[in-house]
Amino acid sequence: MPGPYNGGMRARTFGRLGWPVSEVGYGLWGMGGWTGSNDTESVAALHRAIEMGCTFFDTALAYGEGKSERLLSQVLPAHRDRRVFVATKVPPKNGKWPAKPEYDLADVFPPDHVMEATETSLRNLGVERIDLQQFHVWTDEWAERDEWMRAIEDVKRSGKVHGFGISVNRWAPANVIEALRTGLVDSVQVAHNIFDQYPEEHLFPLCREMGVAIIARVPLDEGSLTGTLTKETRWPEGDFRNQYFPPARLAEAVDRVERLKDELPDGMSLPEMALRFILAHPAVSTVIPGMRRIGHVEANMAAGDGPGLPPDLVARLRTHAWDRGYVVEK
Repeated sequence: MPGPYNGGMRARTFGRLGWPVSEVGYGLWGMGGWTGSNDTESVAALHRAIEMGCTFFDTALAYGEGKSERLLSQVLPAHRDRRVFVATKVPPKNGKWPAKPEYDLADVFPPDHVMEATETSLRNLGVERIDLQQFHVWTDEWAERDEWMRAIEDVKRSGKVHGFGISVNRWAPANVIEALRTGLVDSVQVAHNIFDQYPEEHLFPLCREMGVAIIARVPLDEGSLTGTLTKETRWPEGDFRNQYFPPARLAEAVDRVERLKDELPDGMSLPEMALRFILAHPAVSTVIPGMRRIGHVEANMAAGDGPGLPPDLVARLRTHAWDRGYVVEK
């Protein structure tokens, strides 16, 4: 349930773990692995987010080979008077994203790898316990395997981890439901935004039923929903956005964003509307836009002040869902 929070930020209950987390959290992928990042700016942005009431920070060992974890470690000691929740992720040992059904669990998340990755993240973060450890990939082909269950029980029993979650494949939001039914999964991280509304059909209802927290990632569609991309936008070689936005798809995204701008209420930016659309769904525990500059933080944190979008606007935005032609597993 939403409630008041410090700095004007509203809090929501993080599933059955019961944590009061800020409606708008912080995704650290960009500062760890995207081109154009500046570490000094990133650290300043993290400080500003906490000052504004952000209490949920999502990172991963794979982001810049631990870089974003280490950047966060520079910030946390200055805010020991505030309860901040840190989530990170165990990378697949085979180094392959996303997970595929034919991959052997023993090659992806063997128990010793889960423990070693957790210990590395603890050192990077400079903390004694990780609030939420997550598998960075998943396929429900593994749901009944004892190995991953034992791995999670081991890191929890060791005191190194409190809660456990799974980050699901972008185009397969239902490919975690069997894992949820084990009762061992406290949270699910899933791509959810105005264009990608698939999780609402099958995943969100089950999460609400089971008390599983939902972390909404990619809320701005890797940048398209900022409204700043053009059909000529390109990124340096090696930046993943070149693959996510090949020219034809980028052109379509820009056209769709232009149509979305017609829905903007007076005085509201496109990113703010995009974040408020996600928060309009009661199953969402927190949304984690990626931010690398103070200006981004100040703009995005404002969306966590509680007031929602008018129901008629939410209904219109639902008509902007975009089927990009990927197979979505039911």
